[in-house]
Amino acid sequence: MAAIFLLLLSLLTFTGDVISTTTPYLSSETLFSNYDKMLDSFKIFIYPTPPITEGTIFTTTQESQFYTSLLRSLFVTEDPSQAHLFFIPFPSSLSTRNLARLIRNIRGNYPFWNRTLGADHFYLSAAGFDSSSDRNIVELKKNSIQISCFPTSSGLFIPHKDITLPPVHPFKAKSSVNNTLSFLGYMKPSGRSSSTLIEEIKKHPEFKVESEPGNRTREFIKSSRFCLFLYGDDMTWMVEAMALQCVPVVITDRPIQDLPLMDVMKWSEMAVFVSSSGGAKGLRRVLDVIELSRYEKMKESGVAATQHLAWNAEPQPHDAFHMIIYQLWLRRHTIRYARWIEQ
Repeated sequence: MAAIFLLLLSLLTFTGDVISTTTPYLSSETLFSNYDKMLDSFKIFIYPTPPITEGTIFTTTQESQFYTSLLRSLFVTEDPSQAHLFFIPFPSSLSTRNLARLIRNIRGNYPFWNRTLGADHFYLSAAGFDSSSDRNIVELKKNSIQISCFPTSSGLFIPHKDITLPPVHPFKAKSSVNNTLSFLGYMKPSGRSSSTLIEEIKKHPEFKVESEPGNRTREFIKSSRFCLFLYGDDMTWMVEAMALQCVPVVITDRPIQDLPLMDVMKWSEMAVFVSSSGGAKGLRRVLDVIELSRYEKMKESGVAATQHLAWNAEPQPHDAFHMIIYQLWLRRHTIRYARWIEQ
């Protein structure tokens, strides 16, 4: 089934008559009208931060950026009766036992958790976590909104409920793009990457694999039609690739359900998704059949999307922080779940 899904997704990606307009959005009209409503009304209540023994509460740049921006924003309310959602801050290093205790204290000291069994609550967890036999952890994992860093580990992300944070990576605007394209595709694998596919790509004359990551990355991006990513590997530079008009090609052997801003973006209009089973030759065949007109639209959509994937020290309208808040706003209507039964 996964192979069929990827094939259909690839066909949607390079079939030129799917959508005639160049847009990265699932629905631009809905997005921007709802965005304004969100700015006017959305409120979040933040529970007290549990004490930490050392360091900061969040260890990744994305988490820290989101948390800092949230604290400074007008979305925060000190009156929980006004809140649409409730944020539970806790460090990623918190043990399962202590996390269960934290949720138990929230359940006992505040009236909000039991109204929806946590379905109107959200939390940050960079890698996500498995549920356990403790009812508090089960309700947190299954009901509350988890915000993780992209990409997440398989099985630790629940589609349509959870959200991923775009990577934090500085990039320049498309004005510096070089129109001389020397490579069909460029790949910058991390130092830990090793696979038969990478070795095949290295030997293929139309692909460029950077042997010393970070050495000439920007130059190779601007000289390539496509930028190749192994899903789960180093994907922090994907937004920069899009900004520099290099269409992302995500190589994966299973459906991807944790792409950033999946409630907002039509990723099949900006990126190609292809299985590794065909090797370098199969990858080239997929890329060769993408018509020039379709390729140009994908580049334009990718550039347009980068403003929503960019993090700013001071949040700007429609940037990554606001798009994460927007996805939370879409989830503000909660469903009461059946009570968890002790085993």
